[in-house]
Amino acid sequence: MDHNYFIRDKDGIPSPSLVVFLDLVKKNINRAIEIVDGDVSKLRPHTKTHKTAEIIKLQLDAGITKHKCATLREARMLARAGISDIVIAYQIIEPNIKRLVKLIQDFPEADFKVIVDHPSVVDQLSSATNHNSLQLKVMIDLNVGMHRTGIEIGNAAVELYAKIDQSKSLHAWGLHVYDGHIHDPNPIDRERSCQLTLGLVSNFKEMLAERGLEVPMVVLGGTPTFPIYAKIPDVETSPGTFVFNDYGYSQKYPDLGFIPAALLLSRVISIPTSGTFTLDLGHKAIAADPKDVRGKIMDFEQVEVSIHNEEHWTMKIDDAENNIDIGKVIFVMPTHVCPTVALHEFYYVIDTDGNLIDTWQVEARNRI
Repeated sequence: MDHNYFIRDKDGIPSPSLVVFLDLVKKNINRAIEIVDGDVSKLRPHTKTHKTAEIIKLQLDAGITKHKCATLREARMLARAGISDIVIAYQIIEPNIKRLVKLIQDFPEADFKVIVDHPSVVDQLSSATNHNSLQLKVMIDLNVGMHRTGIEIGNAAVELYAKIDQSKSLHAWGLHVYDGHIHDPNPIDRERSCQLTLGLVSNFKEMLAERGLEVPMVVLGGTPTFPIYAKIPDVETSPGTFVFNDYGYSQKYPDLGFIPAALLLSRVISIPTSGTFTLDLGHKAIAADPKDVRGKIMDFEQVEVSIHNEEHWTMKIDDAENNIDIGKVIFVMPTHVCPTVALHEFYYVIDTDGNLIDTWQVEARNRI
């Protein structure tokens, strides 16, 4: 087993459980700061990966004071942890607007910003904030190629931004640009893809300037691309996965230098044949995406996934390697750590010496 993942007493941890190695989390935070040359003003980490107040406090201790989130529950957790500059990067609609108003009223000292990509949402936000005598900063969510959310760059986007600017209670506050379609493993290719995105953003800013519309803030990218955007003036970057990293990103983007800091501790619960064993790690404990390799089975050279169900994960193994016993601890590095974290109420925290020192609640795993 990799020395980074030494645990002195595994008997104190039931399975399946999420285990987080505190020293590695701190190293990942420091690595992100190193990537932006110590300028923490370039960092607006996304909370969606860890969803945990203690991780926010670690980032605060490192000087990171701005954050991004996807849910109102995450936003409330951030505000309660003392973060005052919060971007909610998820279009708030219908009943959730009432919850947003309540959040703003509960934390008047916090500076919340939301994103929109449709004029009807601007109308809803304007009506709600006017009715409650509130002021709110609103950013345009731009679609630069992922085609998941966002408005495409063009006259309609300019008009949407102008509509925000014309509201009495809303303030046009810039651009939110997520580039989840950029997957280039090669750093040179990745930078080339990012330059295309930057060109689109620059062109749109010029379109807004021609209308006399200012762009106070631009929030760009995720973990794979933030080192590239961090070099650009007047741009904030929002990596999220970096804090824990995972098998998927560590394999695809080794150049980033982040270390997987969260593993799943599982145990062998059955040996149905001489060439198979079954873990207590179903897809209720590890993310069901991607559809192929959902996790790296640690300490085995040759292992083949056979069946993955709700509570069971069966592996095929070469008989020559088969030293499997019932109860044997098997560590798995999740391929996609963000949704994996959300499957656990809390995780076990391990210190540098391999001691179990705490359990941290995944406070924002639910939306309400």
